[in-house]
Amino acid sequence: MPMPTPQPPPLLPLLLLFAFLILLLPAPSVSATTTTTSNATTTTTTQQFREAPQFYNSPDCPSITSLHHDDVDPDESDDDHMMICSYQAVHVAMTLDTAYIRGSMAAILSVLQHSSCPQNAVFHFVASATANASLLRDTISSSFPYLKFRIYPFDDSHVSGLISISIRSALDCPLNYARSYLADLLPLCVRRVVYLDSDLILVDDIAKLAATPLGPSSVLAAPEYCNANFTTYFTPAFWSNPSLSLTFADRKACYFNTGVMVIDLDRWRGGDYTTKIEEWMELQKRMRIYELGSLPPFLLVFAGNIAPVEHRWNQHGLGGDNFRGLCRDLHPGSVSLLHWSGKGKPWARLEANRPCPLDALWAPYDLLETPFVLDS
Repeated sequence: MPMPTPQPPPLLPLLLLFAFLILLLPAPSVSATTTTTSNATTTTTTQQFREAPQFYNSPDCPSITSLHHDDVDPDESDDDHMMICSYQAVHVAMTLDTAYIRGSMAAILSVLQHSSCPQNAVFHFVASATANASLLRDTISSSFPYLKFRIYPFDDSHVSGLISISIRSALDCPLNYARSYLADLLPLCVRRVVYLDSDLILVDDIAKLAATPLGPSSVLAAPEYCNANFTTYFTPAFWSNPSLSLTFADRKACYFNTGVMVIDLDRWRGGDYTTKIEEWMELQKRMRIYELGSLPPFLLVFAGNIAPVEHRWNQHGLGGDNFRGLCRDLHPGSVSLLHWSGKGKPWARLEANRPCPLDALWAPYDLLETPFVLDS
């Protein structure tokens, strides 16, 4: 009688075991302070973050100390410029603010921990021009003293007049639209960047994602979800308008999530895609053609013309929907990135002692120690 074929163990228990083992690792601690202001009161929150371990390159990692001759700037010949402009580096862009700093810290740690060349990662953080950049810089530097990064101020006025009220107030924050301006904010020498939201963790090498082929003409790459009902992302007023509904006539448009994207900034700049996105936002102010924040303009400009990425690079929706944020399971298939898009954020659910099962996978990357809140 033939022996039965052994079955591979289920994915989720292995991930949960991995998360538990990481929790056992000790870490030194450091502290940083953040301040948030509401209309009624000012709340000062001292958030204590542990210092993350330092991660080192494997022996076969390329050097990031050389520049393409076009990128040499005689006014910035220091090591910082060489690092920021290196074409061998993996450039990562994220937004940064005090509301999501806990998620950002976890995301950074996950990128470094699973990278084969963590010392080649260069982070480009975009923060509101009204934010305390010194505080944000100190917070990052305290937990990641070896991290290569810059913080770029984003003038909220660039986009605040274009934002329409969406179905969730968090989506209306001007910084949520900063991803549309990366080509203007980052130095011209940065030609390709991986954009990441703050509510995610990687469990795979980001260099694999950064190396996604964009083909001869695609401006960005992202996982596409062609089984999603694409029509729901736009209003009946959009689909009933003959000229607007023809927007997707010559493309096989599919939904994609803008929280994980590989962007060719040279092609973006050459095609002036920021202006194209702004034109749709201006139309939205005149007639309501969508309901969901910064995503629909990206779909209008790029859907059907992006390079494909495997779904494992954005296991999104783990934060539930935009109204209740209920618990969700992983999508079928491999996992390289877990994304808590939706209303429910793992740090908030853990803080409230109401975690979802998959929040246990985020917890090992949480660098926050016990916060202290003082109201004034």
